[in-house]
Amino acid sequence: MNRSETLSSTHTSQAPALEEYDLVILGGGTGSTVAAWTFASEGQRVAVIERKYIGGSCPNIACLPSKNILHSARVASYFRRGKEFGLVADGFHVDMSAVRARKRAMVSGLNNIYLDNYKQTGAEFILGSGRFVSPKTLEVTLLDGTIRRLRGANVIVSTGTRAALESTPGMAEAQPLTHIEALELDQIPTHLIVIGGGYVGLELSQGMRRFGSKVTVIDRNDRLLHREDDDVTEALANLFRDEEIDTILNARVKRISGQSGDSVTVAIEQDGKEKILAGSHLLVAGGRRPNTENIGLELAGIQVTDRGYIKVNERLETTAPGVWAIGEAAGSPQFTHVSVDDFRVVRDNLTGGNHVTTSRLIPYTLFTDPELARVGLTEKEAKAQGITYRLFKIPMERVLRARTLSETRGFLKALVEVNGDRILGFTALAVDGGEIMASVQAAMIAGLPYTALRDAIWAHPTLVEGLGPLFSSAPLPSAPVDVPVPDHLQHQIVE
Repeated sequence: MNRSETLSSTHTSQAPALEEYDLVILGGGTGSTVAAWTFASEGQRVAVIERKYIGGSCPNIACLPSKNILHSARVASYFRRGKEFGLVADGFHVDMSAVRARKRAMVSGLNNIYLDNYKQTGAEFILGSGRFVSPKTLEVTLLDGTIRRLRGANVIVSTGTRAALESTPGMAEAQPLTHIEALELDQIPTHLIVIGGGYVGLELSQGMRRFGSKVTVIDRNDRLLHREDDDVTEALANLFRDEEIDTILNARVKRISGQSGDSVTVAIEQDGKEKILAGSHLLVAGGRRPNTENIGLELAGIQVTDRGYIKVNERLETTAPGVWAIGEAAGSPQFTHVSVDDFRVVRDNLTGGNHVTTSRLIPYTLFTDPELARVGLTEKEAKAQGITYRLFKIPMERVLRARTLSETRGFLKALVEVNGDRILGFTALAVDGGEIMASVQAAMIAGLPYTALRDAIWAHPTLVEGLGPLFSSAPLPSAPVDVPVPDHLQHQIVE
């Protein structure tokens, strides 16, 4: 060994120098990405450690790519309904390679935008695997094997969640699809079996059916989205029935054999009897698990819950001083828009405020077609909490814009307090329901009475114009007891 080799060997064996930052972020999801850009643009030295995806899962493998694919499926449904619109096609076919290419092009464009924002704000994006080695200190293994060690005056953990795979016999061997692989398919599954009737399962089930797959959904509950109001679950059941998506409820998966993408069989138990389902592909959409293992949380004094989520208080502080957690890894509702608000909570608290996560008015949308959009209380929630309400409800047939689109499936409904005019909750099962919901959410945030929406001059013909006839309709019977809205819920409804 020559002298230069000896020096090189000695140098590589040394621990990497400790690099000091104002803020180090572990996990590059949307909330943490916005945090990095914000603090860096204010002159702080910020580093984001991310294993794989620029911008995290939302712009790469989750929210935006899935909605891109679902829109292609919606276009396919219009082709199939062509005669209804006076358009006769002599046949068409779905090119899944082209569908995927469109999605990939969007993702690539978003990656470029994110990288440009990192450059402009001065935040440092580090692609590698990070783990805590001591309080507020992380070690990062880069893609080339190089090790870096970073310490932050403050640290934010935002490692997200992943699809949960149950320990069902044969599950691992079947190599099932999760949403990640489903969005990368370049062929239409002949028969897709979906385990799980939640958001991911329902959106992809309808999408793949519209591309041309035979689809079977298995769910352990007695209704799809069983926590929703009965009129919602009934409408979803009818929607899937109309689109010839098989739904098997009250079923438990016992074992799996074969391999997804080739041939797979699923043995289920329903009503005490065993049934065997055979398909070409298997998609598992049965929940999420936090990415908190093997990242050294215990070395940093960061505790987790019995389900593996990072313990945080209402200010999103962990059990370790100077360490914060946001997004799904912290147990926040699993929506990108919540992770962004989590960032705002941490930002305000780092700058001397006292911002808490309690009493947030959180909207969400299921991107089936028609969409299910909700904000505030459902009827089930109101009744469980002893809150009386006036119920306003109309079918989408009452919304004239929906008639022009031939999209009259679904309904609008709202809960209004009994002894006042504040809106307690809103649900839209409607074409572009999320856009309609946004107007009601804005009114709820502002504390406007429902009469403000009833009497507003809405542009005609638009979907949001349906709020006029909704709030002008006669209220329907609601909860049987007259209990005033508790003080803590008054804040929840307004804030």
